[in-house]
Amino acid sequence: MRPKLTSSLLLAMGFLFFAFWRSEDLNAQNRFDEVVIKSTPLTDHVYLLEGSGGNIGVFIGQDAVFMIDDQFAPLSAKITEAIRQLSDKPIMYVANTHWHGDHTGGNENFAAAGATVIAHENVYERMSTEQVRGDRVTPPSPSIALPKITFSNEMKIFLNDQHAELIHVGNAHTDGDVFVWFPQSNVLHMGDCFFHQRFPYIDLDSGGSVNGAIRAAEAALMIVDDDTRIIPGHGPLATREDLVKYHEFLTTIRDRVNGFVHVGRGEEAAIPEEIIKGYEEWAWGFIDAARLINIFFNSLSKSQ
Repeated sequence: MRPKLTSSLLLAMGFLFFAFWRSEDLNAQNRFDEVVIKSTPLTDHVYLLEGSGGNIGVFIGQDAVFMIDDQFAPLSAKITEAIRQLSDKPIMYVANTHWHGDHTGGNENFAAAGATVIAHENVYERMSTEQVRGDRVTPPSPSIALPKITFSNEMKIFLNDQHAELIHVGNAHTDGDVFVWFPQSNVLHMGDCFFHQRFPYIDLDSGGSVNGAIRAAEAALMIVDDDTRIIPGHGPLATREDLVKYHEFLTTIRDRVNGFVHVGRGEEAAIPEEIIKGYEEWAWGFIDAARLINIFFNSLSKSQ
């Protein structure tokens, strides 16, 4: 016979579930408590902000503040305070370099404070619908967090006596990647088309591809010069020389993996130490050698 669930037992079970949910919620919140937003001036008008998540670019001047990416929602107050140390002008625009939450998590908060979110049209499509990546499901974002201005290829924003160029880079890290280029300041924000000194995450489920990532690096190399300050999506501030090394890394790993793909040999035949030789120190918690090799095999196998 099944035991009956008494009201007191149901109440206890409900309390335990609430306590667990609250604990998980607090843990998610608490992991941002110790985050410090670091500000680095790149020019008189452009700054790099580092915290937790994708690197933020900030363009300030007499008119307003233009922000590139906004990390996670719990950090919005800290990010705002860091920007207030640079400028008292309103945050007018937030540009998203792609749709991932560590770059768009603050959209809702900054939009509620008056900013207009700009992104590629594919970012809108992905943020406004449920996204499935492997066993991870991301629900649609609330309406206020969605981009209010989108574009297909490129657009310009004229602000603070300068202009910013937003350039779509197709099917690289995702299908909605955007470079933000400040020609007068000679600063390029590459979003996650550039992981500096670490293995990249190429989101195949979001339209990304290895060959697209290589083309994106090549496109950036056509823009920058030896004096350009390059903001990667993750990792420290970079130079053209750093980007050249990243491009060499991508092509080297591609060629090594293609050596197996072209003869019909699968991922299980690859020896990780040989595939990543020379780049061992670029492994990190999110993308280790095994995951990097899996991404490259899956992407290059599809392209054959």
